[in-house]
Amino acid sequence: MLFNSYEFIFVFLPLTFFIYFYLNQKKLTEASKGFLVFSSLFFYSWWNIAYLPLILSSMLFNYVIGNVLAKHRHEDRAKNISTQISRKSILAIGIIANIGLLGYFKYSDFLIENINYTLSSDVPLLDLALPLAISFFTFQQIAYLVDSYRRETTEYDFLNYAVFVSFFPQLIAGPIVHHKEMMPQFADIRTKVINYKNISLGLFIFSIGLFKKVVIADSFSVWANAGFDTASTLNLFEAWATSLSYTFQLYFDFSGYTDMAIGTALLFNIKLPINFYSPYKATNIQNFWRRWHITLSRFLRDYVYIPLGGNRNGNFQTYNNLMATFILGGIWHGAGWTFVFWGFLHGMALVIFRLWNQLGLKLWTWLAWVITFNFINITWVFFRAEEWGDAVRVLKGMIGLSGVIFNEKIEKYLGFLAPFDFLSFGTITTHIGDGATVLNWILSGFFVILCTKNSIEKLEKFEPKKTSVLLMVFLFIVSILMLNRESEFLYFNF
Repeated sequence: MLFNSYEFIFVFLPLTFFIYFYLNQKKLTEASKGFLVFSSLFFYSWWNIAYLPLILSSMLFNYVIGNVLAKHRHEDRAKNISTQISRKSILAIGIIANIGLLGYFKYSDFLIENINYTLSSDVPLLDLALPLAISFFTFQQIAYLVDSYRRETTEYDFLNYAVFVSFFPQLIAGPIVHHKEMMPQFADIRTKVINYKNISLGLFIFSIGLFKKVVIADSFSVWANAGFDTASTLNLFEAWATSLSYTFQLYFDFSGYTDMAIGTALLFNIKLPINFYSPYKATNIQNFWRRWHITLSRFLRDYVYIPLGGNRNGNFQTYNNLMATFILGGIWHGAGWTFVFWGFLHGMALVIFRLWNQLGLKLWTWLAWVITFNFINITWVFFRAEEWGDAVRVLKGMIGLSGVIFNEKIEKYLGFLAPFDFLSFGTITTHIGDGATVLNWILSGFFVILCTKNSIEKLEKFEPKKTSVLLMVFLFIVSILMLNRESEFLYFNF
């Protein structure tokens, strides 16, 4: 079920909301939690019920492992070395099992393809469909196991654990949450009663997210898809329009989902962590990763980078740790060498940024932004491309190797350039649609990301006054009117 669908907005969400709070009003706390789990699993199953046993088995397995890891929390570690060794083994089993499950569904065919290529063999592909949200609920449960090993969890009730994992606003595409962030909120008696302030806040940010997805992201998707998937060649303007369209589409799509998740959770008095904070305003790559997919960055830092040693063992090891972390981050996003290369590029950028800082070098802020944004835009090409050839085709166009076309109206001013083979005059866009429309949307996209407050800033200063209500109603109505072009979120593929 999609957040941007009539059945979610007008049927599932209202019914779940009213029944959940009705049960709490009747002091049926366990029943309300059970209903919330049932609703969340129904929400998940709407996509494909065949994978319901998978998520249930994963939840049960990790609940048992987590309990075993946490049950000796009051023991003196120094007095029971054998128990510590045993707990380390149990943690390793839990992590390997989770990664194995994710690897089987997500990377089996990728591995087989590379074996076939390397050994000139012909092993048939498994052609497995990727279970919805497996990357997100797997990472969330790995974090739970590690936190349990560190004695940072106190969860011994399966129903509570099921609420933590399956809570439908963040189940499909995050934010990736920690046990300690969520369970105290569900246990708080104040979350059991309807809070009208949270309802107004939730509806406000949900409307912003819905508008981001339905109106903005889905508009940019038309030009991004045309450039990446159907065009055989792209001239300079078309290539830049294609890459920028995807850069904007990805941000507004995923941050729109996160806004809707945060808004939906607020209806139930649950505050999810921030996942985006104006990432395209970043003036260096480190700052970008502190603003983009914040909960994934946090996971990679806490459960990959720091355990590898972080920055504690000298510069060379720090650079290796950064590279390993971001290559793993690339692999997490998808089974393909383009994702690996994307992670490699971001790892290299962070290494270069650290070296730059150590040398004490500075750039003008505007130049730092230009370099950072264009690096991000170019690397998204590899993130989006289905194959290397698609990425190369777009990048060739971006540097003018596939030709440069100027509008025929300015030929009288630049006609002296006509003898150059790579340059011509005519219709600027023939492969991705109307050039003027694309340009206007791209300029509008720049204005929104650079000159307006992000949704979290708007949420923090929200007051239920006339202007805010009118804005919310306007965004919601416009979005509802455009739901006829319903589409899934990009991160459902990851």
